[in-house]
Amino acid sequence: MRTIHTDEIIKNIKEMCIEANLSLTEDMKCRFKNATESEKSPLGKQILNQLQENMEIAAADQIPICQDTGMAIVFLNIGQDVHIEGMDLHDAVNEGVRQGYTEGYLRKSVVKDPLIRENTKDNTPAIMHIDIVPGENIEILVAPKGFGSENMSRIFMLKPADGEEGIKKSVIQAVKDAGPNACPPMVVGVGLGGSFEKAAFLAKKALTRNLDTPSEKPHIAKLEKELLEEINQLGIGPGGLGGSTTALGLNIETYPTHIAGMPLAVNICCHVNRHAHRVL
Repeated sequence: MRTIHTDEIIKNIKEMCIEANLSLTEDMKCRFKNATESEKSPLGKQILNQLQENMEIAAADQIPICQDTGMAIVFLNIGQDVHIEGMDLHDAVNEGVRQGYTEGYLRKSVVKDPLIRENTKDNTPAIMHIDIVPGENIEILVAPKGFGSENMSRIFMLKPADGEEGIKKSVIQAVKDAGPNACPPMVVGVGLGGSFEKAAFLAKKALTRNLDTPSEKPHIAKLEKELLEEINQLGIGPGGLGGSTTALGLNIETYPTHIAGMPLAVNICCHVNRHAHRVL
């Protein structure tokens, strides 16, 4: 049995909120570089160069890549051989977010009530997904999510008979509907299977998977590749102004489902697909 104090969790989440908002992961940087080189539209290439310059300035000056520093999505995989001491875990996560967004001078975008709309002034509460796993570590993934792209996400309750073509049609339609509103080039997370809420969770989690790591299931990896190619033939392009780079990547996560259904969720992220990962 290993003991981890919530002070350590708070410290790491604070740092991760800041880190994720100031710089992208290496796979995202690589996708940007490749897209800039291969983009066929002169205007699209110019926009991609501007976006890359913006990222370089953000990293050099330690300022956010985007003014929408997102709602904090926190994934916690907690080893079953870990004892957490200190404050309540949920309070600790929120304290880490509070400190990160306050000390990092990140925009506070969370309101207390969906209708009253009063700002909480510290970007809490976070959205937390907590899972118990084997081992004695705590794995933390912080993924700030902006809502320009979040608003473009969709859930489809498909029938089994819709098959692969139904999946493709729905994902492509979601991307078409998003168009320029999702600040392309976008990253597309797809959740397939489970139930209504599980599919949405899978789609969110899909956005955090390394874009250079295809699904372990060959038929799903094939579907990822085909969908990305079809999306990049839509012509939406960087900034929605045309081009061959509408999406930088697309990941699909799956889960077993009921014989009568095939839930499908599409969670779209803008070109600022942010996340930070640590293991305590």
